Amino acid sequence: MHRLSIGELRQGLLKKEFTAVELTRVFLDRIEKNKHLNAFITVCADMALDAAKQSDCRIAEGRAEELEGIPLAIKDMFLTKGIRTTAGSKMLNNFIPPYESTVSGKLLEAGAVCLGKTNMDEFAMGSTNLTSYYGGVINPWSSEKKLVSGGSSGGSAAAVAMSLCAAATGSDTGGSVRQPAAFCGIVGLKPTYGRCSRYGMVAFASSLDQAGVMARSVRDAAIVLRVISGYDNRDSTSAKEVVPDFEASVGQSVRGLRVGVPREYRVDGMSEEIVRFWEKGAAFLRDAGAEIVEVSLPYTKYALPTYYVIAPSEASSNLARYDGVRYGFRANGISLNEMYENTRSDGFGEEVKRRILIGTYVLSAGYYGAYYIRALKVRKLIRQDFASAFQKVDILLVPTTPSSAFAIGEEPKDPVTMYLNDVFTVPASIAGLPGISVPIGLDEQQRPLGLQLITTHFNEELLIRVGSVLEEAACFPCLKDVV
Repeated sequence: MHRLSIGELRQGLLKKEFTAVELTRVFLDRIEKNKHLNAFITVCADMALDAAKQSDCRIAEGRAEELEGIPLAIKDMFLTKGIRTTAGSKMLNNFIPPYESTVSGKLLEAGAVCLGKTNMDEFAMGSTNLTSYYGGVINPWSSEKKLVSGGSSGGSAAAVAMSLCAAATGSDTGGSVRQPAAFCGIVGLKPTYGRCSRYGMVAFASSLDQAGVMARSVRDAAIVLRVISGYDNRDSTSAKEVVPDFEASVGQSVRGLRVGVPREYRVDGMSEEIVRFWEKGAAFLRDAGAEIVEVSLPYTKYALPTYYVIAPSEASSNLARYDGVRYGFRANGISLNEMYENTRSDGFGEEVKRRILIGTYVLSAGYYGAYYIRALKVRKLIRQDFASAFQKVDILLVPTTPSSAFAIGEEPKDPVTMYLNDVFTVPASIAGLPGISVPIGLDEQQRPLGLQLITTHFNEELLIRVGSVLEEAACFPCLKDVV
């Protein structure tokens, strides 16, 4: 039952083959049996079972909504009314939000059952899910070694991969949906910036943060995306765009489409296996009738430094609200200034403090023009790069990560080396473009690898269309067949 797709679960519930309560209990049992993965910070067993009972009533009365009775997980970045929301930080360890985020609210309105809040890198800052105050998440593809699940949405990725939920929300600032999806062998979809409301999301970098979907198939991701998309007048960056039936794009032909392969994404140090699977993915699409075209994105090499100027700058501003006065963790101090210092020193982890310091430095009077303003100019050039490429092609095919998941304890210790892990995901985030990571195969160590598709703004339908063809051709093995 827990391995069924969202569509199959919907049919089973509507045909009364099983109840929402029975289904929810199956997932809760799996969460309990797999606590060692540390995928969840908070499990809402009683609330989930109560919600499932209500779903069974609505199904019996013929009032079922789109996700009625489907057990989902919510990344702990989204505020959930009455349910602890920590953003993976000591700073918010006991924070109970008084209101619901738009994304989680839309899922609940659609009848979804919230199983709990998934683990994440603290304030979404990280690529391993090892910066969480609540401990690291273990990738369920681990065999001999414990692998990182990726970040920052590593808890959601691990939960979906291990079938601890039918699907999960994630947030993507520089690749935090796509990168862990690739590491855990699932689908990770980052929509266009503005497609989903940011209202009620704990802010990291406001011009980059976007809600996303993590699922076991492109179809499942499309179903959830339609529910969480749409304009929200409470979010000034929310776009007034029509929300199409994304699921209808699954399985459509790609014949005649032009698929771009950017030469600049062949970077030093990337795995030869990644290159081989990239070429294999291009061959899959060529065999399906698409035309493969080499394109150039010359400013790609500046995307990572641009991101690590803009994102920490916005983070230093957003995280200034955590001062120990209004809400969250508070440390003692004999003066107001000492209380501020102690609160922020004790409440934030090392990675968060590092990025706050970088951002504060960049925004200081002597360096604002030299770094931040220059980064904004380069960001515009990166957007123009993509615009030029999309005059020649319909969609881009690139690797999601430069390597497969690394073992816990063997991850790069140098922060700059760690940041290079986002080299393929950051450019689309900088440009606000939609992207999807689809599992393409296993490397020699039996670790998942993913390929990423990127296309024009608000063209998620094309992502889903091409992604589903790539998914079908790849025949990626189910986790239970490998581990």
